[in-house]
Amino acid sequence: MKFRYLALIPAVTLGASLVGCTTNPYTGQQEVNPAAIGAGVGAVAGAVIGNNVGGNQRRNRNVGALLGALAGGSVGYYMDSQQNALRQQLRGTGVSVTRSGNNIILNMPGDITFPNNQYTIQSQFYPVLNSVAKVLVHYDKTLVDVAGYTSSTGTASYNMQLSRKRAASVANYLIAQGVQPVRIQATGYGEADPIASNATAAGRAQNRRVTITLSPVTSSGG
Repeated sequence: MKFRYLALIPAVTLGASLVGCTTNPYTGQQEVNPAAIGAGVGAVAGAVIGNNVGGNQRRNRNVGALLGALAGGSVGYYMDSQQNALRQQLRGTGVSVTRSGNNIILNMPGDITFPNNQYTIQSQFYPVLNSVAKVLVHYDKTLVDVAGYTSSTGTASYNMQLSRKRAASVANYLIAQGVQPVRIQATGYGEADPIASNATAAGRAQNRRVTITLSPVTSSGG
């Protein structure tokens, strides 16, 4: 079974008096220091969203009403531009940027994102997520689906919880960097949907990952 969670950060964790700042080495700008957020990043479960409640269409309408939607003829160009910006920002980071129709998929290997069996983002990965957030803030007419996956090592229930918490950690980090919460959904898939064999260490490492799928907000609502 797949569980979906809306990634939310309590407002108190974002108060100016509680959140430190750091300089993004990619942009030179002052940004939220994730270390100061504390338990807010990676520990917030958020509200459960059912699988069959038209979640994406509802989010599409909500985001479209708030930020505007893309007309049909402009979708391809908009997503092309966003893809090019992401590839430029993420070159050499270990994060892949691929395209599926009008969707953009970022694949973040677990070994560079999280310590083993943990859901707290590694500090050396902060600049990468900062760069992702910078692009997402600029290209705000996209839905952001964060998905966590594990290998088959361990129990299915443990892996489901770990994948959920990892997806929430990434989603909450992006929110802390300015990506609008209404755009984001975090989902834990556990050991489902492997992209490599779990019979080898190399395959298991590939299966431990977080993906971010970006889909356009369209005026048609689809």
